[in-house]
Amino acid sequence: MIDQLHTGFIRISNDVISKIAGKAAMSTPQITAMSGGISEGIVKRLSGKYIARGVSVQVDQMEVGIDLKVIVKYGCKIQEVCRMLQQNVQKAVENMTGLMVSAVNVKVEGVDLHEAEEQKQRTVDHM
Repeated sequence: MIDQLHTGFIRISNDVISKIAGKAAMSTPQITAMSGGISEGIVKRLSGKYIARGVSVQVDQMEVGIDLKVIVKYGCKIQEVCRMLQQNVQKAVENMTGLMVSAVNVKVEGVDLHEAEEQKQRTVDHM
């Protein structure tokens, strides 16, 4: 993002936007992790997009599109969690950068079964 004022330019790097989005995503209840993969490095090199672990940012003048890959907690209502995630990320990025968020796309790439497995083990231990 580049904004030209009478006093000069303001530039916000894609890295900064990505970090804001990632932090907002991880502060959303029921989101246990961001999902990254081997393909992210390839996509970054081929497309020129900035991609951090589980966050892809595309900036066009005063708008930004954000793609998130997340892991959700087992047993949660995925649709509700993802809607809250979209709202949290949009609000954080818009408030901190002044950019309009055109889209927050969410791909749920996994379910965190860790707590479900612990609960199952506790039940077995008490028998």
